[in-house]
Amino acid sequence: MAHVEVSRLIAAPVARVWDDLAALDTHVEWMADAERITFIGTQRRGVGTRLEVTTKVGPLRLADIMEFVAWEPPRHMAVRHVGVVRGSGEFLLDEANGSTRFTWREQLWFPWYLGGPLGALVGARIFTVVWRRNLRRLARRFAS
Repeated sequence: MAHVEVSRLIAAPVARVWDDLAALDTHVEWMADAERITFIGTQRRGVGTRLEVTTKVGPLRLADIMEFVAWEPPRHMAVRHVGVVRGSGEFLLDEANGSTRFTWREQLWFPWYLGGPLGALVGARIFTVVWRRNLRRLARRFAS
């Protein structure tokens, strides 16, 4: 199991960051590893929303299937990954003196053909770098 946690201070109030984050189809604008988001079904927000995200990291391209299992405006959303790579992930937004402390946590299980535990170890290091960069890109969306 790969455990990844990254965090960043974003110079915007929690409600404003949440509003941007809740527009799920725009995540490809700040997530460098997300190439395309396709909704599965008609739901676009909230618990039960399902997505297929075409994800590319280096030479590896996967279809990441996610279902939202928590949606608590304006502080918390969580997904269950049910594709090739399985696990869970969550975004937490906390108020920090008028700004937002954004924390991204993931626990991912890699199948044997993606290296199993070794793939998880390597993947956690790579995802940490990629997701820190993603949070920098997200923070730039709120720069004045």
